[in-house]
Amino acid sequence: MVCYAVFFATFLYAIGFVADLFVPKTIDTGGIIPARAALIIDVLLLLIFAIQHSVMARRPFKQWLTHWVAPPIERSTYVLCSSLALILLFWFWRPIPTMIWHIDNPLLANAVMALSLVGWVIVLVSSFLINHFELFGLHQVANNLAGKAMPEPKFRTPLFYKFVRHPIYFGFIVAFWATPTMTIGHLLFAAGTTAYILVGILFEERDLASIFGDEYRQYQRRVSMLIPWQSQRNQKPTKKIPAGL
Repeated sequence: MVCYAVFFATFLYAIGFVADLFVPKTIDTGGIIPARAALIIDVLLLLIFAIQHSVMARRPFKQWLTHWVAPPIERSTYVLCSSLALILLFWFWRPIPTMIWHIDNPLLANAVMALSLVGWVIVLVSSFLINHFELFGLHQVANNLAGKAMPEPKFRTPLFYKFVRHPIYFGFIVAFWATPTMTIGHLLFAAGTTAYILVGILFEERDLASIFGDEYRQYQRRVSMLIPWQSQRNQKPTKKIPAGL
């Protein structure tokens, strides 16, 4: 529960951080330092998050980790470490305020900001469409307390998953890029996280194909990875488990 609380607070802070709203330290606020130094610091912060997030999500690392922590809290441990890596990024991020674009029209600026918030909603809703509480480690602990084994992973594609294989990542990309004011610092964050998402998807899809075999490979052929465009007529109901970065 503590790990989940840390995650959820970090998630809410991330919305304000990226949107430059409400929170004390955002993507475009903080002490200004020379652009080259800021670039080096920000890239290192993004790399720390990307390496932690990807390495700890891989099956060999999970197997190693369960020699040190009980298997029911392996996912919670991952979630906590990911949240701490994000908190580190928020705290030490250095803005690069040179402006690339700025939307002066209030209506258009508000519409773009609303689109960014829609991206965050897609992320959250998509996590509940699969199994939000398993994705963030609560289901495993609850089953362990009840003396139940975790069910075998099943593959399903509810709602958004019928139109795009990775709606959570799609929502993140929308949230990161839809901004009425794009600075070089914001562009670095959006480009870096998007590149990480694309690389991470390759690892995740390899893992999913190894778990579900031809069922997942057929799903890959039917449904686009990030841009929802393919028709889903004649698709059989299937299942998709949470397997994330």
